[in-house]
Amino acid sequence: MEESSAQRRLDSISRHLLLQPPQPNHGLQQAVLLSNGKSESEGSEAVVIGGMVLDIHATPSVPSNPRTTTPGKVSYVLGGVARNVAECMSKLGAKPFMISALGLDMAGILKHQNVETPVVCNILDVNGEVAAGVASVEALEKFLTSEWIQQFKYSIRSAPVLMIDANLNLSALKASCQLAAESKIPVWFEPVSVAKSRRINSISKYVSFASPNEDELVAMANALSGGNVFSPIERDSSRNQCSTETLFHMLKPAIWVLLEKGIKIVVVTVGSNGVFLCSKGGPSFMRTVCKGNKPYVSNAELFNTVTASCPSNTFSNPSDSDKSSFLFAVHFPALPASVVRLTGAGDCLVGGTVASICAGLDVMQSLAVGIAASKAAVEAEANVPRVLNLVAIADDAKLVYSAAKVVFHQSVL
Repeated sequence: MEESSAQRRLDSISRHLLLQPPQPNHGLQQAVLLSNGKSESEGSEAVVIGGMVLDIHATPSVPSNPRTTTPGKVSYVLGGVARNVAECMSKLGAKPFMISALGLDMAGILKHQNVETPVVCNILDVNGEVAAGVASVEALEKFLTSEWIQQFKYSIRSAPVLMIDANLNLSALKASCQLAAESKIPVWFEPVSVAKSRRINSISKYVSFASPNEDELVAMANALSGGNVFSPIERDSSRNQCSTETLFHMLKPAIWVLLEKGIKIVVVTVGSNGVFLCSKGGPSFMRTVCKGNKPYVSNAELFNTVTASCPSNTFSNPSDSDKSSFLFAVHFPALPASVVRLTGAGDCLVGGTVASICAGLDVMQSLAVGIAASKAAVEAEANVPRVLNLVAIADDAKLVYSAAKVVFHQSVL
């Protein structure tokens, strides 16, 4: 009886990993992965390539002690950076086309006997933050090859945005980016972790957007500069008390390295301190990165709802400079939230932002939506909330958008 019950739970997890929402117009368009045939997406929006993962979350009910067990809760959660991003997008009305790998094993549902479904085990603290974790995601590097990705070249070349996560191996990252570059498709790079963020070194010239947290930012800057030039900012009481401007100036040298190496827009997440949106030039340059994106029928509701709350061109001014030596940075505050767990916050920020860009919103409007989606994520048990209410998202986006402010706009030379 116990064995049968356990199998039913695993079967349920397997079915849900495919992400088949109840609303037929809010689903993922999925590649038939690791099969012998080819699969293309007809009329897809963004293409998302990266990890579909079974997350195991261990949350203590009291502060944990080393070298012993702690009472708490262990849960299975649908995860993977790319999968979380794609699910968030789908719940905002987009229809992303996802390419990933799963196995015919305990956790997997995509039928290939030589694949072990990627699994990540996170130990959370009592505040919902990751205290430690182990990732077993070798299947992504082994099976998501450059040759496999080439089969989806038509989908990539027709997408408004290609989003890749750093779970891909170097050749797969480069192949994906080159396909996008052939049709001038903007690429969003999600670093995944400090260790994997360094993979930016081989593809920076292709990347339009990168979304590191501050530790990943430092690792990426060091990788691109060829040394250990930058050090992480210490997390102490003085850090928590410093102003937004002071925090930005601490991060500015590393941000500038990424921009100098070809990344067009850097979105730096700094936890409860919010987000820095950075580029060379000024607001008009940010609008050219996704120039040509048009609202899609499936996303017209998102476009219209957010535009009514967050009018475009708020940050334009007569002195807008597009000089390559100018750094332009806008700070977007975090929203107050009743935090349950933080594991899906960054992924939903990216998902909300990319879905909005695909809907035809500008980068600043889109980031406000991303931050609103991130707030919804930290208040949910799952990595992505079961429902994203578009009206509530737009209301929260309006709060973020109206509170955003320019923190730097001048030459760094």
